[in-house]
Amino acid sequence: MSEARVPLLAIEDLAVEFRTRTGTVYALDQVHLHVIRGETVGIVGESGSGKSVLAYAVMGILDPAGRITRGQIVFGGLDIVTAGEEALQEQRGRELSMIFQNPRTALNPIRTVGKQLGDVLRRHANIVRTAVQHRALELLTRVKITDPERCYHAYPFELSGGMCQRILIAMALACAPALLIADEPTTGLDVVTQATIMDLIKELALQNRMATLFITHDLGLAARYCERIVVMQAGHVVETAATKELFTTPRHPYTARLIAATPRATMQLADLAAIPGSLPDLRRPLPPCRYSARCEHYIPTCDTAPLPRMELAPGHVVTCWRPL
Repeated sequence: MSEARVPLLAIEDLAVEFRTRTGTVYALDQVHLHVIRGETVGIVGESGSGKSVLAYAVMGILDPAGRITRGQIVFGGLDIVTAGEEALQEQRGRELSMIFQNPRTALNPIRTVGKQLGDVLRRHANIVRTAVQHRALELLTRVKITDPERCYHAYPFELSGGMCQRILIAMALACAPALLIADEPTTGLDVVTQATIMDLIKELALQNRMATLFITHDLGLAARYCERIVVMQAGHVVETAATKELFTTPRHPYTARLIAATPRATMQLADLAAIPGSLPDLRRPLPPCRYSARCEHYIPTCDTAPLPRMELAPGHVVTCWRPL
């Protein structure tokens, strides 16, 4: 394998569970995923499919109730699962960064934007204290904030949602990470601001040859900005393919349903087809295929474990007994 194709992030057979008062939640199982340097990979699926849990596992910031029970997460040669907290702290913010879903809760409301940017720069950028403010203002300008000086001295509650999102991007990109995880970075933003934020992330990724994991429930945004798409359903990765191929020839029944339920400019409201049923209760014993109870292509073989991972075309992998 050429150096350019060596995965920067490689996840193999990952399983994550959470111990709760009402039982064990089997949040992720049999998750396989890889990202190469400079690539933008979308992770899509319904709410509750495990997209954010996967991101937290990669960052090494799972809730104390959560634990990885099986599998590997290797980032730049470091095994995230077995690495100590000190090694993870060296990676987080420097080589591995994340834009969290809600900027207003991710930012500290009682510290100014400048102080929060300064925290990141002093911890990871190895620059002298007198240069911190200058570098922070450069970052705010880079994310296209028109009045960086005012923003630098402002508190998050004094700024709009779009501005707070740009500040999170500036913090995440402060040390030019090798991998950026963007978890629903456009949630709650208007369409114009969504496009601006995504164009900005894409532009900065191209400039720095940065890999990006873009987590979203919006298939339209994923289609526009991602080279490959990973489809998750109830904690499983059910399909992975190049973006164009996934949309033109979806092979997993869930992917086909997900695409059919996505509005497009040429569609009438009556053309939208809802996905039947709901996500299974992840606390109870689960069938090998977590989509089987909702799938119109179900056959008894679907209850046979383990589910096969089939590469139906180069790079197009489906986890299903009866691919379309």
